[in-house]
Amino acid sequence: MKKLNILSAAIAGLMMSAPVAFADDITFSVVGPMTGQLATIGDQFKQGAQAAADAINAAGGIDGRQIKLDIEDDQCDPKQAVSVANRIIADGVKFIDGHACSGSSIPASAVYAEAGALMMSPASSNPVLTDAAATAGWPTIMRLYTRDDAQGAFIGPWIAKKYAGKNVVILHDKSAYGQGVADAVKATMNAGGLKEVMYEGINAGEKDYAALVTKLKDLKADVVYFGGYHPEAGLILRQSAEQNLKFQLIMPDSIASPEFWQVAGPAGEGTMFVFPSDPQAKPEAKEAIEKIKAGGFVPEGFTLFSYAVIQAFAEGIKRAGSDDPAKVAEALKNGQPISTVVGSVTFDEKGDLKNASYDINQWHDGKYAPIQP
Repeated sequence: MKKLNILSAAIAGLMMSAPVAFADDITFSVVGPMTGQLATIGDQFKQGAQAAADAINAAGGIDGRQIKLDIEDDQCDPKQAVSVANRIIADGVKFIDGHACSGSSIPASAVYAEAGALMMSPASSNPVLTDAAATAGWPTIMRLYTRDDAQGAFIGPWIAKKYAGKNVVILHDKSAYGQGVADAVKATMNAGGLKEVMYEGINAGEKDYAALVTKLKDLKADVVYFGGYHPEAGLILRQSAEQNLKFQLIMPDSIASPEFWQVAGPAGEGTMFVFPSDPQAKPEAKEAIEKIKAGGFVPEGFTLFSYAVIQAFAEGIKRAGSDDPAKVAEALKNGQPISTVVGSVTFDEKGDLKNASYDINQWHDGKYAPIQP
């Protein structure tokens, strides 16, 4: 009888533990520049992903499984990105919310593709990321963000029309992101009938841009389009102001951060930049925004895109009925809209967003808002 009771207890214990085994936690890695000059972007990634994980977990998780986040720092450095990617794969993580900079995402994507992990960037815009993946037959490389060529097609013709006859300079920081978006803008602006008076790369990380400012003065630059990030943009503006040079600066999406104003100060007044149509204005984002702000963080920049990546992973796993990355990617590309905080999204066969739309934003007195183009 005693043996029977022990056996019954053991069976009961196994029965009780079975649902727990089925409902193991699932880990998503969040990768971006958590330290360094672009740490603001990494913080946006982390805050957005954590808010999404908290909301999904509070609602019961993914088919009963709770989301855990693994935060990784690549400092937007290509070598570090590959090292981080290899560590993530070695740890058995199958889903990656990242990376941020295209120069990191592109080399890291090869590591994930070879391992069959699903990478979805909430910020990398260089077309090579998904174009190369499609050519190589890598189905698990995606982005929940827009492409440089689409951004160029939006802003380049606008610059050509608005600043016809003006002296326009195009600069870039020689990175995959900065040069990629600058080249896209240059091509569409030229096609719109306006030729730049100078096209040049700068060295990111420098502190003295006096020689560049002198060139801009000599060219009597009216407009400068700069493909790069906020530290360099802010310094160029400040040093130009010190030499009494004023021009219209136009940027891509990288300066959707309060740190731009912290660097540029009043010299940043009037700076324009392109960003996907304001995700904070979406009704689907209202509840998420309120919760994030309640935690003391303003969900600017890429915050809500990182949130949406976690939502997409969760929805894809549910649709696929599996956490196999290839099956999840296939489920996400099946043409059915996915509800996210940045609105309803669909992906094409390459893993890119369909039907992206943009705003032109302008900085004024330390804040930015969309303007009528």
